Amino acid sequence: MVIEPRKCLAAQDCRACADACHRIHNVPDVRDDARHEIKWIWKEPYEHAFPDEGQGALSVPRHDGPSFAPGWLRAQPVTVLCNHCERPPCVRVCPTGATFKRGSDGIVIMDDHRCIGCRYCMAACPYGSRSFNWRDPRPFIREITTAFPTRTRGVVEKCNFCEERIARGDLPACVKACPAGALTFGDLSDAGSQVRRLLQSNFTIRRKPSLGTRPQVYYLV
Repeated sequence: MVIEPRKCLAAQDCRACADACHRIHNVPDVRDDARHEIKWIWKEPYEHAFPDEGQGALSVPRHDGPSFAPGWLRAQPVTVLCNHCERPPCVRVCPTGATFKRGSDGIVIMDDHRCIGCRYCMAACPYGSRSFNWRDPRPFIREITTAFPTRTRGVVEKCNFCEERIARGDLPACVKACPAGALTFGDLSDAGSQVRRLLQSNFTIRRKPSLGTRPQVYYLV
């Protein structure tokens, strides 16, 4: 996925992507209680999202370059979600195989039924991309989407890149819902894809590249 912060910031206080994602995936609305908040896609202050920006090596041409972010971006919140890392630490630590990387496309998936709530994945994820259901989430869902399963108390959840939508040839909900067209999703291995063209013609940064997880969410700067 490629995110264009400049387009995103043009629509101030917009939550269209998060609202669409949370609605179709039955994410409970407990924003009034930060201890129990569940989030698949949200906004973070720049310094929290990119604490080591400028320290990453140029591992890919024109990607992750040092100090590329302009001043206007450093002063703004940025949209963040699970990075679906090429080398996901969450997968390595999960004792039950509840978290796994799908071989066909590299999407990091969760099987909620295998999750035992140990939260090892939360400790391993350096991006804060996972949430734990400390209580039954279902009473906090305004309208349940029957096409997608709800979760239970005691399990972890996160963004799944809308793998159920991709399976039927559709785009992730956040991409379709963004009124500014700030999110682009596609196959990086496809030379003709829009994400490939964007990365070839723009400087981009990724979150915490020095960790070697190789995030698959890029930010145009």
